[in-house]
Amino acid sequence: MPLHVPPAPAPALRSVLAALGSPTAVHEAHTPALRSVQGPLTAELPLPVHVLDRLSVSGHAAGGRPPRTRLTGWRFLIRSGDRFVAAADTRLTPDGWAFSHFFEGPYVAATERALRQAESLAKGYQPRLLSVPELYMLTLWLHGAVGADAAAGLPAAADLLVPLAPAPPGIAPFRPHPVSELLPVMTHRLTPAAPPVPPTLAAPAA
Repeated sequence: MPLHVPPAPAPALRSVLAALGSPTAVHEAHTPALRSVQGPLTAELPLPVHVLDRLSVSGHAAGGRPPRTRLTGWRFLIRSGDRFVAAADTRLTPDGWAFSHFFEGPYVAATERALRQAESLAKGYQPRLLSVPELYMLTLWLHGAVGADAAAGLPAAADLLVPLAPAPPGIAPFRPHPVSELLPVMTHRLTPAAPPVPPTLAAPAA
């Protein structure tokens, strides 16, 4: 089923297109693939980037509430011909949405692969990106409320999270997980281990 890609804020898209049209911005980017491209470049598949606030085992266990997230930017995949060669991030400034930077690397191809995989699912979703900084983890967040405001909302239990490669050890990339399944795993990873219990000072009776 086709994904319901949310429309990006117009100023965010304009800022990326302006950067693509600027030889200086492209030349200064740390993206050899982008600098070596011949021909037109387009910005496609805008995805809101949300960051997962640090989880609390006690808070989650007590209330069963989803974690808090916050929107930090919009990401566009940059296409050259029939392939994506880089991505562009935007950020919110006091003056509105503005271009932040270009980048390339494994997350570009991983995002494209996860999006293609999600299109084969039986249910429609609104695609987003969800970052978990403490785990150095990025996931494709498939939100079930396809008409929701892409800048707001929390991961629902039935939403899907698809870890992108490279994923943390022990978490398989590109496997869709319901939030209710993956969230406890991430929570456990972010929980400090309990200190060892000191041995008793009293000697056992003979």
